Amino acid sequence: MAYILNIETSTTNCSVSLSNKGETLVLKEDYGNGYSHAEKLHVYIEAVLKEANIPSSQLEAIAVSKGPGSYTGLRIGVSAAKGLAYALNIPLISISTLEALAHQVSADSGCIVPMLDARRLEVYSAIFDKDYNVVRAIEAQILNESAFEKELASGKVYFVGDGVEKTKTLLNSPNAIFIENKLPSADQMSALSFNKYKKSDIEDVAYFEPYYLKDFVAIKSKK
Repeated sequence: MAYILNIETSTTNCSVSLSNKGETLVLKEDYGNGYSHAEKLHVYIEAVLKEANIPSSQLEAIAVSKGPGSYTGLRIGVSAAKGLAYALNIPLISISTLEALAHQVSADSGCIVPMLDARRLEVYSAIFDKDYNVVRAIEAQILNESAFEKELASGKVYFVGDGVEKTKTLLNSPNAIFIENKLPSADQMSALSFNKYKKSDIEDVAYFEPYYLKDFVAIKSKK
């Protein structure tokens, strides 16, 4: 057996899955109630283990979505994952948030652009081909009418994530396919974390930090 607990907290979706050999056994998540990860994450972890009737002592690894995404959300998820990995003395695996998001799309051709809202006209995005190979690495991207011009001229481009809403108002191309109401989920992490587990592609629990992409900036309250 290769039971892996997968944790995704990079957006408003607090998501936890328990997987075995890359297959999701139990998934618990909450798409629509804002950032309540501090209250819900450990409840969800206990819930998936209980539903699968698997004690934490049988876990082989802990996987966590490493970002980019919400600064606070990532801190909560990574802190929980590191604590569990240390306490259980098992490996910690990190999964690219945008790579997992890309796996929510099945494309026969063209490319996939997972994107997360980064405020104003900016998104965190990457570009993958239909086989999920990286075409362009993750970057903080300013959107305009010429964004993804080369990709759209070459074929279909599947946009997925909470950055889609503002992207679709700027791009006017028959090759642009907008997949709405999708957020990163621990469900897609299952296969990715197992692949890393088989290769012993793990993190140093003591020193691992989330991939924020940009420095955290505190905004002064208007009150």
